[in-house]
Amino acid sequence: MASVPNPLNNENPNKNDTNPNNTNTIPIFISTESLHAILSHPTLIDHLQSSLPAASSTLQTPIRQSYSVSQSSSLLLMPSWSSSPSLPYVGVKLVTYFPQNSALNLPGVHASYVLFSSVTGQTLASMDGTVLTLYRTSCVSGLASKILARNDSETLVMIGAGAMAPHLIKAHLSARPSLRREIVGLGDIVSCATNLETPVVKGERLKAGAHLDLVGSFKHSMMECDDEAIRRGRVFVDNEAALVEAGELVGAFERRVIEKGDIGGNLVELIKGEKVGRRSSEEITVFKSVGSAIVDILAAQLVYETYIGKQ
Repeated sequence: MASVPNPLNNENPNKNDTNPNNTNTIPIFISTESLHAILSHPTLIDHLQSSLPAASSTLQTPIRQSYSVSQSSSLLLMPSWSSSPSLPYVGVKLVTYFPQNSALNLPGVHASYVLFSSVTGQTLASMDGTVLTLYRTSCVSGLASKILARNDSETLVMIGAGAMAPHLIKAHLSARPSLRREIVGLGDIVSCATNLETPVVKGERLKAGAHLDLVGSFKHSMMECDDEAIRRGRVFVDNEAALVEAGELVGAFERRVIEKGDIGGNLVELIKGEKVGRRSSEEITVFKSVGSAIVDILAAQLVYETYIGKQ
């Protein structure tokens, strides 16, 4: 039987040392095929859980920059950097958002990620930022459900049929192995990944003890759930940017449904145990993520260091 070539062995014919401290570093391109070969949802969830608390205190991460390219299209820049010996990197993700691409049968979001050395400033690697985002976003949700969802959760409802949906399903299944795959009906975990501006999740229909995972919205006009879901649930966020970017939360604050002080905590605080997650089996928990350059650079670190470790 013919052997299958390992994609990790084919992209850097110059087997130079790719240590970020080496002045002879040659930039490498990590293909989409290699990203899939390196990353898995359980591995990335574990990496984020173990590294996010320490990294969040050493990384510099400005709020993402967003520019309107046209009336409906945007360019986003998401930088992050650290001089810590354990994370000697500068990373930048460049993202384009073209929602009208659905009419062309193309994805609406495209991204590239570039990793530099924070010691010398040299380019270390570039990779598919779109795939990196799919993994890191879904694994943030998976990690949150690992902490916030009921231990006996069995039913997952996935709302959304885009590229993110399969990753969210795999991430939630990794975090809660007792879950079944998608079924029709209201779930113990309800995960949403849409770009809707009209709420699809009605709070009155959430059953006691449910965990609601909101991924899609990242601007004020977008909402995946109504005010009743926010009112009934105890809300947590991936990072503080969600409080000023997510349509569900910004609108709820403006309408006095909840106050910012009612937010239960962010993901780092939950991992560190500084904030209490689920308090009872009947409590409804809500996790809203908008993404951050911190999880981008940690995912890129895992990819890059795994890649060069296999050379």
